[in-house]
Amino acid sequence: MLKILVVEDDKEINYAVCLFLKQSGYDAVGCLDANEAYNVMYAEAFDLIISDIMMPKIDGFEFAETVRRLNQEIPILFVTARDDLTSKQKGFRAGIDDYMVKPIELDELILRIKALLRRAGIASSKQLTIGGLVINAEERSASLDGEDIPLTVREFNLLFKMLSYPKKTFTRSQLMDEFWDTESGSGPRAVDVYITKLREKFAACTDFEIVTVHGLGYKAVVK
Repeated sequence: MLKILVVEDDKEINYAVCLFLKQSGYDAVGCLDANEAYNVMYAEAFDLIISDIMMPKIDGFEFAETVRRLNQEIPILFVTARDDLTSKQKGFRAGIDDYMVKPIELDELILRIKALLRRAGIASSKQLTIGGLVINAEERSASLDGEDIPLTVREFNLLFKMLSYPKKTFTRSQLMDEFWDTESGSGPRAVDVYITKLREKFAACTDFEIVTVHGLGYKAVVK
């Protein structure tokens, strides 16, 4: 089930949107401000974010900028009462992907969500099949020709991320920002250690390889 984060300080709107999303087949988590959202995002992975602009302490613009620095891929949709062109421009410059003005039609919200997820290449099955390799994000499992390959959470996340975007180069810093705790104290070279482990575990797999992009980072190449 795809997971959506709703950041909206109006409790009634937050509840209504989350309820409708759940009724539409999504797993929705509501937060009333950006700080609460940051805490939730450290603990859970989300497929899409819906955010208001006018929120206490940290507004939607700052929130979107922060999220985008940490995650270049996750779709961000603003749902706000701000209907001026300046706010829309500022939102898109902050890194959002779509913008809706309140009051909204919830059925239209679902259409926007489906379009954003489709553009992001996120399949509802959350499963990748590459030759004899099957990776299931719901179960966090990987198997090669029917044989399970044990992976740590971080190994799985790195592999699933790169295979979800084949041929896309990820820098060590990008991978660190997304999959390492900011307080871990690990340096970018920690990524190299995990890539080495993944190469060893999938040495028998001829359907893909993790290629080093010298001076930058890594990319997965499907054969």
